[in-house]
Amino acid sequence: MAKLKTTFFCQNCGSQYSKWQGQCNACKEWNTIVEEIVQKEEKTSWKPTSEVKKVPKPLKIAEIDSTQEVRMDTLDGELNRVLGGGIVPGSLILLGGEPGIGKSTLLLQISLKLPYKTLYVSGEESQKQIKMRAERITPEGDNCYILTETKTQNIFRQIEEIEPEIVIIDSIQTLHTDYIESTAGSISQIRECTAELIKFAKETNVPVILIGHITKDGTIAGPKILEHMVDTVLQFEGDRNHVYRILRSLKNRFGSTAELGIYEMQGSGLREVSNPSEILLSHREEELSGTAIASTLEGMRPLMIEIQALVSTAVYGTPQRSTTGYNAKRLNMLLAVLEKRAGFRLGTKDVFLNVTGGISVDDPAIDLAVVAAILSSNEDIAVNKDACFAGEVGLSGEIRPVNRVEQRIQEAEKLGFATIYVSKYNKIATKYPGIKVVLVSKIEEVASELFG
Repeated sequence: MAKLKTTFFCQNCGSQYSKWQGQCNACKEWNTIVEEIVQKEEKTSWKPTSEVKKVPKPLKIAEIDSTQEVRMDTLDGELNRVLGGGIVPGSLILLGGEPGIGKSTLLLQISLKLPYKTLYVSGEESQKQIKMRAERITPEGDNCYILTETKTQNIFRQIEEIEPEIVIIDSIQTLHTDYIESTAGSISQIRECTAELIKFAKETNVPVILIGHITKDGTIAGPKILEHMVDTVLQFEGDRNHVYRILRSLKNRFGSTAELGIYEMQGSGLREVSNPSEILLSHREEELSGTAIASTLEGMRPLMIEIQALVSTAVYGTPQRSTTGYNAKRLNMLLAVLEKRAGFRLGTKDVFLNVTGGISVDDPAIDLAVVAAILSSNEDIAVNKDACFAGEVGLSGEIRPVNRVEQRIQEAEKLGFATIYVSKYNKIATKYPGIKVVLVSKIEEVASELFG
């Protein structure tokens, strides 16, 4: 048996040290270095073999095969969009999210629908528990195999027998390998198990999807190197008190990280929301002040979101500035622009801003809608519910152009809006008979158009 020894790892970044010290030299965090018992053994691969392997040789870039990799369709439009078109063979995908948010439900639901032979490995639930959830989601699923195991050597042994086309691990923090003498979930175990899975995925061209726990700060538990090792990092967000879930891509070597997937949690599983505007816009009959509709973009997807503002006289000496789903510093900037450039006295008033639907938006194109909602609440005059906005507000009070404005206009026209306010500096080549495009250059023009 190999000799046991102890070493020290940083819990934040995974750096290794020969002795304990207070501060990590790599990430500069304090009191993150812990001692772990490790055991180093000689291992050749995830699969013991006596075959002689060829050493890869360097190639000129013109000699490399440039044929596009065929992606595996997940039969889930939202997941395909976030991944960039489907699962790339041989890739490693890490899915993180809060406890109870629906990570296991999402992957089990997808594995039951996949036309590929899938091995679902769970280290947290029994086969009966998974069976009960699978019957609630969908009674079918002939291509899905369920395995409850936490030892990587046993998992690879079952993989050799079944020969699946996709492997799902729930979760990486529950796995352990014989090559490391430490508890499951420790830094060394997570790093070693992930390295074995990466080696397996690259050698067999079988994609592996991992579920990862998160810390109280919202980051994926384990060393930061875990996110560097995998090909794609997905974040499953949402409030457990609400039915909607948002799937974001934090890292993607095979596609964009700006895409967004939206699901609705139901008793029978997660439903894809193909038209997010249905959940982001409230369907009200009477017109209320302090509400404006903004046209924003998440990746390639245009969204119509509702901005709600409440302006009231400050009860205490210092006015409050509170935002939900919007940058508070940008709100303060827009309030300063309204007071300095447009003459609206908002310095002694409380301002509360909310983006409906529980999503966070950092697109500067919603500035004009934020300004319209604030002025509407301040004047107590409702904005026409058939009007929407797409424009960035500058420090001098000008309405600046935004990118892909024609796509925003088309989405507003498709959803039945009668008017959209955009910057006159946007070059619009197409005529839109179903919607009126109002070109504005300053905040004063918008206020005059809306409130007279």
